[in-house]
Amino acid sequence: KSQSTIEAHFLGGQFAAYGLFGKLDSSGNFSPLASSDTAVYGLLVRAYPTQSASNAQGTATPAASGPADVLRRGYMTVTCNAGTAVKGAQVYVRVANGTTQKPIGGIEAVADGANTIAPTNVIFMSAADASGNVEISHNI
Repeated sequence: KSQSTIEAHFLGGQFAAYGLFGKLDSSGNFSPLASSDTAVYGLLVRAYPTQSASNAQGTATPAASGPADVLRRGYMTVTCNAGTAVKGAQVYVRVANGTTQKPIGGIEAVADGANTIAPTNVIFMSAADASGNVEISHNI
């Protein structure tokens, strides 16, 4: 959508997948979230077009360093890893006790105590499909 703002940042750590929230670390690099984080900076966006083989959503592994695209404001289709997404409802982001099914920085529709945070201005734009794919808005 034309309302998106995407910035280029250097990565400061290994993300489990694209479409996960991260933060700016003390060096100004875009890094995975930690359990002490209370806010997000943006979403890691897979560059397009890409020269690699075609991968399904959530299966490509980002590099641990180098430049990357970060969605600061806009809409993005992501995977809802827990709960039932409802249009207009708060998005929760996992910051602790990550698993393969619930990665750090991942999107969830239910709070999980200290394991998730509720970033401001991040909501679901619809219900998720059968595979958990759902559109969210960030900083709109």
